Amino acid sequence: QVQLVETGGGLVQAGGSLRLSCAASEIAFSIYAMGWYRQAPGKQRELVARITSGGSLNYVDSVKGRFTISRDNAKNTVYLQMNSLKPEDTAVYYCNAAVSGTGISHWGQGTQVTVSS
Repeated sequence: QVQLVETGGGLVQAGGSLRLSCAASEIAFSIYAMGWYRQAPGKQRELVARITSGGSLNYVDSVKGRFTISRDNAKNTVYLQMNSLKPEDTAVYYCNAAVSGTGISHWGQGTQVTVSS
């Protein structure tokens, strides 16, 4: 059974940093595009950052220059380094693994990130 386990969330002051990790198991990790999504209270879930199996990156405009997504295929893990955090980054962050064009998509349970002003 595929499992995605996110860690690294927490409470941080504005301007601080956090690094989220998502460890995948029972998955051919290297062929998956990995994404970080977030959902704030009362808002829709949005894509924050994505890295394809080939290493292509994309970010939502609001985090460009502050967040960095990376992956380690040897460890079946994807990371999200978040710097210069703002209160509006507060949300539950979810890890997603997907194979483009197949409909295959797996989600983690989410990790809370709270940024205080």
